Amino acid sequence: MMDKETAKHRAEELRRTIDQYSYEYYTLDEPSVPDSEYDRLMQELMAIEEEHPELRTPDSPTQRVGGAVLESFQKVQHGTPMLSLGNAFNDDDLRDFDRRVRQAVGDGVAYNVELKIDGLAVSLRYEDGYFVRGATRGDGTTGEDITENLKTIRNIPLKMKRNLSIEVRGEAYMPKQSFEALNEERLKHEEEPFANPRNAAAGSLRQLDPKIAAKRNLDIFVYSIAELDEMGVETQSQGLDFLDELGFKTNQERKKCATIDEVIEMIEELQAKRADLPYEIDGIVIKVDSLDQQEELGYTAKSPRWAIAYKFPAEEVVTKLLDIELNVGRTGVITPTAVLEPVKVAGTTVSRASLHNEDLIKEKDIRILDKVVVKKAGDIIPEVVNVLVEQRTGEEKEFNMPTSCPECGSELVRIEGEVALRCINPECPAQIREGLIHFVSRNAMNIDGLGERVITQLFREHLVRNVADLYKLTKEQVIRLERMGEKSTDNLISSIQKSKENSLERLLFGLGIRFIGSKAAKTLAMHFESLENLKQATEEELLAVDEIGEKMADAVITYFRKEEMLELLNELEELGVNTLYKGPKKVKAEDSDSYFAGKTIVLTGKLEELSRNEAKAQIEALGGKLTGSVSKKTDLVIAGEAAGSKLEKAQELNIEVWNEAQLLGELKK
Repeated sequence: MMDKETAKHRAEELRRTIDQYSYEYYTLDEPSVPDSEYDRLMQELMAIEEEHPELRTPDSPTQRVGGAVLESFQKVQHGTPMLSLGNAFNDDDLRDFDRRVRQAVGDGVAYNVELKIDGLAVSLRYEDGYFVRGATRGDGTTGEDITENLKTIRNIPLKMKRNLSIEVRGEAYMPKQSFEALNEERLKHEEEPFANPRNAAAGSLRQLDPKIAAKRNLDIFVYSIAELDEMGVETQSQGLDFLDELGFKTNQERKKCATIDEVIEMIEELQAKRADLPYEIDGIVIKVDSLDQQEELGYTAKSPRWAIAYKFPAEEVVTKLLDIELNVGRTGVITPTAVLEPVKVAGTTVSRASLHNEDLIKEKDIRILDKVVVKKAGDIIPEVVNVLVEQRTGEEKEFNMPTSCPECGSELVRIEGEVALRCINPECPAQIREGLIHFVSRNAMNIDGLGERVITQLFREHLVRNVADLYKLTKEQVIRLERMGEKSTDNLISSIQKSKENSLERLLFGLGIRFIGSKAAKTLAMHFESLENLKQATEEELLAVDEIGEKMADAVITYFRKEEMLELLNELEELGVNTLYKGPKKVKAEDSDSYFAGKTIVLTGKLEELSRNEAKAQIEALGGKLTGSVSKKTDLVIAGEAAGSKLEKAQELNIEVWNEAQLLGELKK
């Protein structure tokens, strides 16, 4: 038996050695010792830590085997949103993307081309070099804490090679070999096999027992740092090299391209390799390489303007269209859906596909019992491509849209300028049900446990008729529903009560006002600050709000003119639902006496006291306007550590430059 001091030194030596062997094996794919030697050292380290638990460290390789079973996943707010990418499906789409980029930033553009790994996007948070938290992408703003499961992935360093505090993003995935082995095991135990490696990876990382995730042999490629320019890095390609230096595994199938023609050539090369790769990919990602140009291009509400995902041509298969069903959406739109003879497409079994509207059915001459070609648009959404007319037998039946709503029997109308048929009966049960599902969804009131299945039951049992009824539900009513036990019922009631505290923008989006998406709801909530102010807003006042157009303004006014809607909102207020905006307030320059009021400001480099988002929020609250690039119109540059080219450009243009201490001093006034 070792004394404590000897054990401490031996444990430290073992950790260093095992970490090096792991890096060589999992990241470099160049093992320097046999598996038996690695296993022997690991067993020795486990024995020392078992004997001296106080010597066990957070970055010890023994921590990868899976910890205690969790009760649930905690929510995590992403410091920088994890946005999705816009899609390109052909060369013309790529050239359009290139044209838009060059129109915005000039012709001096290079692109970094990377594989789009088919897995689960995750963020990894490090403090002073140690891995402290990992989360799913979720809705881009809020994810789930899956730290313990991510620790089981050998290529995620528990301690980086430098003591930095950063957040990196990557794609966790299941290699093809691991996927095949997992499905063989599941079939052996008469369990349903996973449809594809992506589903298997997602299912593994959402296991409450990390030991299960540990057995699944997942892997990861890291592709970005959330605030890369704070690291003194100026391009995406340099950023990937920097991640390599920190000990992360990045995908080496990447290339910097000087023109869009080079990008297209590279895509052809990578596409030819697709089948031989040991992991699944579902496309190629093209990013503007310069971080300055990325900031200048900025973002839409959903995606960066400086990146696009090229999606491979979809796999097409033939099947039989058995029937056409009609669905009524929350806005009353009638959507026809093809019921198909089940067929495997791009890794999953497809039995339904949207037909969108009556015009599409007529244009493609789609008939019931036709043989049809089906694909997944973007490898995700099933759609009918065309009909195999030459294979018709005479049994096929033409389809005609009904004149009345399939749910409530009301006469359907086609609004001028629209292709869709619509039910305009406000009492239509299908619209009410779909409206309830939208109201509780993640981007709206975000009520955990209240999904489509539970909503449908509540509606069927006549327990809810409108969104206000959700706040009247009792434990006795909910626990009688199918598959609702004591704990799930308590959690649901608690989640409903908690949603009352949401900021106004969530309520506005949840109400389903036509043309008002989550971004417009946030804009309106921030501007008017209360539901009462918004109710009374005139068309002129609405149009004066940035990004609110005529259609949106008209939809808002129409909504608040309806007596039944006003009654519903009054009822929600009486039930305790918050109707005030709780986020950071946007101050107009003319209303602020702050130094920042009306000034155009650029933040660059790493700040020590504040995060980039905190600094931005405080400056905007004082009437300042933040932009991503330095120009003659810039009034002030705030430069942190490793500020780089933006600081140099500010000095060239004689623009005032502050350090973080000056910023903090002004914010405290």
